[in-house]
Amino acid sequence: MTTVVTDNCLKCRFTECVTSCPVSAFRAGPEMLYIDSETCIDCGACVPKCPVQAIYEDLDLPEDMLQWIDINASEAKLWPKITTKDVPLEGALDRKQSLGF
Repeated sequence: MTTVVTDNCLKCRFTECVTSCPVSAFRAGPEMLYIDSETCIDCGACVPKCPVQAIYEDLDLPEDMLQWIDINASEAKLWPKITTKDVPLEGALDRKQSLGF
């Protein structure tokens, strides 16, 4: 199985999580991050690093978010690896606050 990035990452793209990934499974899309399910070893190291709680281990994924497994699998094929911390997207701090974090 795999770890999954969900829509809380949308328009944020905080990257604290990517530095904790031992296998470089993160991919950087234009508006959010994705996890490559073929690379992820499901270690969960990234889960507590996300400041907007956008990352779940698939077994902990709420029922109404199961579509994010397929979204991550397909989108990860389109975007480049990201392995270092980067600047969040413009407006990310406002989005974080609107999510209650």
